[in-house]
Amino acid sequence: MTLLQSRGKIGNNRNPEVYIYTYFFRLGIFSALQHGLWFLCRVLLKPVLFFFSCLQKELREKQTEMVKTVTAAENAINKLQLNTVTIEQSVTDVRAVINSQFEELQAVMERAKREVTEILEGEEKQALRQAEGIRVHLEQRCTELKKTQAQMEKLSRNKNDVDFLQEYSEWKKEATDISLPGVYIGLMDRLNSLGRVIVDSTQELCAMLVSSYIEKVKETCKNDKMGIKTTVHEIVAAKQNMSIPDPVTHADFLKYAANMSFDDVTAHKFLRLTEENRKVTNTTPWQHPYPDVPERFENWRQVLATESFYLGRNYFEVDISGEGTHIGVTYKSIDRKGNESNSCITGNDFSWCLQWNGRTFSAWHSGVETPLNVEKFTRIGVYVDYMRGLLAFYGVEDSMTPIHEYKAEFLEPLYPAFWLPKKENIVALVAPGEPLRLKSPSPPTSPANGAVTS
Repeated sequence: MTLLQSRGKIGNNRNPEVYIYTYFFRLGIFSALQHGLWFLCRVLLKPVLFFFSCLQKELREKQTEMVKTVTAAENAINKLQLNTVTIEQSVTDVRAVINSQFEELQAVMERAKREVTEILEGEEKQALRQAEGIRVHLEQRCTELKKTQAQMEKLSRNKNDVDFLQEYSEWKKEATDISLPGVYIGLMDRLNSLGRVIVDSTQELCAMLVSSYIEKVKETCKNDKMGIKTTVHEIVAAKQNMSIPDPVTHADFLKYAANMSFDDVTAHKFLRLTEENRKVTNTTPWQHPYPDVPERFENWRQVLATESFYLGRNYFEVDISGEGTHIGVTYKSIDRKGNESNSCITGNDFSWCLQWNGRTFSAWHSGVETPLNVEKFTRIGVYVDYMRGLLAFYGVEDSMTPIHEYKAEFLEPLYPAFWLPKKENIVALVAPGEPLRLKSPSPPTSPANGAVTS
């Protein structure tokens, strides 16, 4: 009772039982309300809880899938490392074969050289023996002639006719043949014909070596059944792969769109990157204080994208401005410091690009230009289907206009590459679905389907 009084429930009332009943009655109503609200909350929260449960289940499934994906990627990396060891061992084995075979070839060449030299020395010895024999004979005859000459001079000084006749008669009996035909000593030197034979044979051997070794080895390496390279097969069910149609509309291509940025580490010092490395401008002659690193292009005003394309399908768009702008793809292994044509995306066999020359487009690959009869576009779409070896360029407006496509066997990941040779050349990477910045001029009177396949 003291407790109730202390809470003001009874006070000085003369009938405390009434207040006690009232108190517990109110407590019951409150408890009932509590249970009702709790039930109501459970009813209302049940869909929410189910939704969160579904999200958690989806998250767990994605986590499991991510673990499998990471494990597969790690296994692939480990396999590549093993492949590297195998490649090095295979190259070592073939190098040993090359060394042994060329040592054998060198031994044969040394033997041939020795034998040809022996033939030459034999000719020399024979010619010298011939000359020596003739010389000895002539010297002997000359000595005899001089002896006879001295005897004749002695006889000519005898003034006594009787003694002269007697001595002359004796000399005539003892005298040897003093006749000696007139001789002309010359030299018939035909060794230069031997030299010509050596030169001709050497040239034939060199040509045969080039044909047998260099050309045959190159042709062999081009054959898919020869050489060495890493093979990669995308793990996709054949039925699923065949069921995916080729993109046709702009919306179809955007399904494979990639968010990209320029790699500032590769940018030439005359190229300025802005808009969070999504726009590049040629600012010649103004250089930018980029650090000197091995990845930076030194002579060609080029830049690569940070992202690469490997397996599957990929698509990106760029807005271009300025005569001479080139856009394409290349391998990461492109030379960054050389000034030869193979350091440019137009001049090697692992780069494919499209050029706008101010009037029309041209396609470039391995130093070969293919002029294209296509109207001007300020926005270009680039589509890569890696496993099919397809690279296609499109003019992007209200529809997708084919410009050019390549069919090739890609061996390495492809990096979007850009060459801006002239001042004020601009290339801007386009976010998926971004509206056109500039509208193309009215198309000229040329066929709409001017696309060419390489």
